[in-house]
Amino acid sequence: MTCLRKTGVQTVVEIKKPNQLEGIDGLIIPGGESTTMALVAHRWGLIDALREFAASGKPIWGTCAGLIFLAEDGEGMKAGGQELLGGLHVTVQRNFFGSQIDSFEATLTASAALGSDDDQPPRFRALFIRAPAIISAKPSVEVLAEWVIPEEERAKAGRDKVIVAVREGRLMATAFHPELTDDYRWHKFFAKMCMEEATRADPTKAFDADTIPFTENVHSVDLPVFSQTHFCALDKK
Repeated sequence: MTCLRKTGVQTVVEIKKPNQLEGIDGLIIPGGESTTMALVAHRWGLIDALREFAASGKPIWGTCAGLIFLAEDGEGMKAGGQELLGGLHVTVQRNFFGSQIDSFEATLTASAALGSDDDQPPRFRALFIRAPAIISAKPSVEVLAEWVIPEEERAKAGRDKVIVAVREGRLMATAFHPELTDDYRWHKFFAKMCMEEATRADPTKAFDADTIPFTENVHSVDLPVFSQTHFCALDKK
């Protein structure tokens, strides 16, 4: 919420009830335990309200567990499965990078859409905490960032790289946690999505996100940065 305010967003609210979705311009589904999130959302009557919100065309951003929640399909889910909001045409693998102890930080290259203050491809810090990964995406999905798997891990993973950030229409998802860094470009990117949609619906609204300065490769907490990391990709059945 603090990150959004620093991009110029005037009003940020925490959503706990279906009626709180009325009147907002965008929604962020945060990280957490995806199965528990789905159960709580169902118990509080949020599932149908969230689907209606998504169908309205308003932007939604899912981070980590929020990515799983937005996916149309998933692998490595808990026995019995879990209810997904859907809409994002990707297949996500839960806990792709392993358990909590396998969490790590890395510097990645993003799509030019993220923005940079020079002519180079934008670089950013990504914090992966018991993170999922996107293992396939339909052509309608725009890939914003990928993780290149260390060579010694590729045979086990069955692939050379995985997708860790995407956008499809008004849906956006990241496997990492941008809110844990001081680089607000991902929040600015989403804020622009929200304001573009809000302006389309009501031309009297205006917001100049381009006035927000870039802050690259800055983070508050001095977490270790690994050039390589070991992870436990789930065996395919």
